[in-house]
Amino acid sequence: MIAARPRVESGLPYPLGATWDGKGVNFALFSANAEKVELCTFDPRGRREIARVTLPEYTDEIWHGYLPDARPGMLYGYRVSGPYDPSRGHRFNNNKLLIDPYAKALAGKLRWTDAQYGYRIGSQREDLSFDRRDNATGMPKCVVVEEAFTWGNDQRPAVPWTDTVFYELHVKGFTVLHPGVPPALRGTFAGLASPAVVDYLQNLGVTTLELLPVHAFIDDRRLVEQKLRNYWGYNSIGFFAPEARYLQGGTNEFKTMVKHLHEAGIEVVLDVVYNHTAEGNHLGPTMSFKGIDNASYYRLSQDDKRYYDDVTGTGNTLDLRHPRVLQMVMDSLRYWVEEMHVDGFRFDLAPALAREDVGYRRDGALFKAIQQDPVLSRVKMVAEPWDVGLGGYQLGNFPPGWSEWNGKYRDVVRRFWKGDMGVLPEFASRLAGSSDLFEHQGRRPRSSVNFVTVHDGFTLTDLVSYNHKHNEANHEGNRDGTDDNQSWNCGVEGPTDDPAILNLRERQKRNLIATVLLSLGVPLLLAGDERGRTQRGNNNAYCQDNEISWLDWSSATPHDLALTEFVKTMLRMRRQHPAFARDAFFRGRPVDARGHKDIAWIKPDGHEMQAADWTPERRTIGLFLGARPMLFAAMNASPDDIGFALPDVENVTWSLVLDTGIEGGERRDVPSDDVLVYPMISRSLALFAGRAR
Repeated sequence: MIAARPRVESGLPYPLGATWDGKGVNFALFSANAEKVELCTFDPRGRREIARVTLPEYTDEIWHGYLPDARPGMLYGYRVSGPYDPSRGHRFNNNKLLIDPYAKALAGKLRWTDAQYGYRIGSQREDLSFDRRDNATGMPKCVVVEEAFTWGNDQRPAVPWTDTVFYELHVKGFTVLHPGVPPALRGTFAGLASPAVVDYLQNLGVTTLELLPVHAFIDDRRLVEQKLRNYWGYNSIGFFAPEARYLQGGTNEFKTMVKHLHEAGIEVVLDVVYNHTAEGNHLGPTMSFKGIDNASYYRLSQDDKRYYDDVTGTGNTLDLRHPRVLQMVMDSLRYWVEEMHVDGFRFDLAPALAREDVGYRRDGALFKAIQQDPVLSRVKMVAEPWDVGLGGYQLGNFPPGWSEWNGKYRDVVRRFWKGDMGVLPEFASRLAGSSDLFEHQGRRPRSSVNFVTVHDGFTLTDLVSYNHKHNEANHEGNRDGTDDNQSWNCGVEGPTDDPAILNLRERQKRNLIATVLLSLGVPLLLAGDERGRTQRGNNNAYCQDNEISWLDWSSATPHDLALTEFVKTMLRMRRQHPAFARDAFFRGRPVDARGHKDIAWIKPDGHEMQAADWTPERRTIGLFLGARPMLFAAMNASPDDIGFALPDVENVTWSLVLDTGIEGGERRDVPSDDVLVYPMISRSLALFAGRAR
């Protein structure tokens, strides 16, 4: 540890953050409007400030200094002096210890007190009051890290987009109750890398884990006071540091996890939250960016810079129009790819990242920076294509190279299978890759990430068990979470012992999963859906770090185990059939001399649908893929049983691959008479493979 009066030298304005060079540590912090920056160091437990030194140099808006006696493991934070003038966008307060935006690790937990705010809590106007209390005892401390890890021959799986199957999971929720994970490792990165978990993922057949946020984040004060937590993690405070609650020791545990998953051929994609921070609105705490240079880091209202231009619904929006903020995001992305070896990113509220002065732009600065970057342009980039600002729904409007969560796919597939009328044309378009949304600028079907459930909303089991949300456990009067669920409880709200309803719910789950895995595009599955995970009707479990959200590995019913096997079968079929390796949109054109089309839509009588057949009341459709080997999927979302004639293809014999209407291992053969009519029960899907005679 450094002495009470540490030696300090000029150092360099780059790289930003705290950098150990083998002899000492260079500290560099951006702030365009500060008047002084002080580096504070702490004892090993982070409880006592042992030294404070002013960074001696200011170059190109970077404050910097070099401590030759500093070593990895040192705990530190910043105090930044400048004007406290919220009306001009400035909220400096050197009484507040601040987190380095480039910190690679954080130590200690946030302890909420009124001292975490830059203004005096209880005052009538926060811009007219100034809080002089020191918040250091309750703040996490930054850690100087030494980037040393033996990657060996780690190879990125580099799963082609045509083979990719996303599996969205929560590090803690997936492992905390897993009986095969050693108790000490449950809920951690190390637990996710344990053999029992890796084996499960491999056997299931998914290729790419999409981890809910693992950047350092904090629990909102309101939640803590209600004895809840920010479980999902969309409340970032550090974009370089792994969240400490998923670590037992150092950051190398994250790298070890990635290495083990890569050895199993599984990619790691991070859900990242660069659109806002945990500092909230003008009444929020001062923990990092707000106290370092509020006017530079955040989008502020043009009418009154006391307020934030909030297009995220969280109180603030990071301002990627500023070159240093854009640099921070780019540096963070490259760090996680180059140093942590992740394979891509899913960007929360992505339009907020490309809002220029006149709104969202497809050619926003971040998109252009990523597109030309030799590192980032080669990893998977996925957008959540909406935010809450004006013009925030931008599905299909991201640049080449990006894939997008297809919310329209989710909605229409849900509506079709619950029996809504008038959705068939759009349903067909979504199954065929959503070319109406994505076929421009050379974009491919992989632009559409297809899903019916994700972390935000009902689980698959709840989607077929509840008509209404049940979010009372969130302590918000059941007002939070969407009311537009497009769900159907199959006749009873919530749990039931009625075998007919239970069987219908299982059939609906199989229908939904089969549809996702049969569609052109990139499928995404929500972890635990294959095992019947329920959140008891909660469609906004962001604050439920408990059994409501965790996957219970011990309670699988025979239905749950059967569903897991069904998902394995579907994923195996998807891997083995050439139709799903297609990297081009369908054209509806002949692909052989006999005139069979690459795609055709079939009526129950076996004939191709014509324009007049796309009537609002129709709830049955067949999907015929004519490139050999052929596939045919018959879908009956009506409440009635029907007979579905299979396409009469010369020299082709149809074999049944699966039928979601078959219960308990019952066998059913394809009819062998001249009129190949297959009996389908209500609300079921049957898949057939064509083989040459």
